[in-house]
Amino acid sequence: MTSLLAISDLHIGYQENRRIVEEIRPTSDSDWLLVAGDVSEKVSDVEWALRLLGDRFEKVVWAPGNHELWTHPSDPVQLRGEERYRHLVEVCRDLGVVTPEDPYPIWTGPGGPVTVAPLFVLYDYTFRMPGVATKEEALALAYDKGVVCTDEMLLHPDPYPSRDAWCAARITETERRLEARTPGVPTVLVNHYPLVRDPTLILYHPEFAIWCGTERTADWHLRFDVHTMVYGHLHIPRTTWYDGVRFEEVSLGYPREWRPRSTVPGQLRQILPVPERAS
Repeated sequence: MTSLLAISDLHIGYQENRRIVEEIRPTSDSDWLLVAGDVSEKVSDVEWALRLLGDRFEKVVWAPGNHELWTHPSDPVQLRGEERYRHLVEVCRDLGVVTPEDPYPIWTGPGGPVTVAPLFVLYDYTFRMPGVATKEEALALAYDKGVVCTDEMLLHPDPYPSRDAWCAARITETERRLEARTPGVPTVLVNHYPLVRDPTLILYHPEFAIWCGTERTADWHLRFDVHTMVYGHLHIPRTTWYDGVRFEEVSLGYPREWRPRSTVPGQLRQILPVPERAS
């Protein structure tokens, strides 16, 4: 049966994860695959993985994670910020992979039609701990707890003055795109981060939530007729429901995270048709 499938947080810098990606296969010749970010820190690795998956699936749709946007010292491609993102978009286009800058494709297979919209909206430090009023206070608390995202060192916002300023610009552009989508067709939104705060409430280190999204997307699952919201980043794969809308966290994660689990790592999550477990 033709399916719309999803995965994220492949992190193929780990050889165990790279081997898992090498074994990913579609269930039919017409399956689509949604990749919700964090393929790798290196452009060459991102290209390798998306080329491999693009050769196997009828269509691959990619939304960037924070790791793709890092300017890592070990990556020969030392582009920063917006310039790095645009370079990745061109890499994807050369491979035939759909990006947040391309027209949104419409899935017409089982469970469709739905508009599949890959997003890039970043975060703005608004998922704060109770009683913390500002970004500066939130960052100070995280540093005091020793919970600091590597983004602070490697994810550069150039030419924007800050990551939250880049996030604001991305939200404005993404809202414009979503409002202009094909009318009357539900959406599957694909974003590296959850659109709502709730999935971060189970984090072992709750201070880390400031790097996990923005409150400005809190109503998008209602505002944009969302059938399913697909995300990753948290490395806590599960199905949850908010306001009657299905949210799917689809990450593979790091080997140290998936090894203790009883489930087979790297299994694709079925988005459409809706599986019985999520209906």
